[in-house]
Amino acid sequence: MGDFSDLLADKRSFELAMNIFEVSKSFPKEEMYSLTDQIRRSSRSTNICLVEAYRKRRYRAHFISKLSDSDMENSETKGWLKFALECKYLAEERYTKLTLQSDEIGKLLNHMMNNPEKYGVI
Repeated sequence: MGDFSDLLADKRSFELAMNIFEVSKSFPKEEMYSLTDQIRRSSRSTNICLVEAYRKRRYRAHFISKLSDSDMENSETKGWLKFALECKYLAEERYTKLTLQSDEIGKLLNHMMNNPEKYGVI
């Protein structure tokens, strides 16, 4: 098995985090320490927890636990995206695109949790 960067889930979660970083640059300054900070943190944590899980794949329970953390962060990101939409910081089209990316990541993470042996877990 190669490096974590070979994983589709890594590529997609990194891409989503960077897309959120770009779009959140336009959020109002008063949101800097709340919504902006939180959505950036959770989207980045989705990716970082996946990276940590991959390094712990020698231990099935740790691997699945870290993937579960990644999935939780991804769900949190979707929640923040909904706030951004309702606060009119995101256009509906952009919101839809970002949430579809998040949905894809969730499916990839769930596949990994349900099939750890395919990712080098013994």
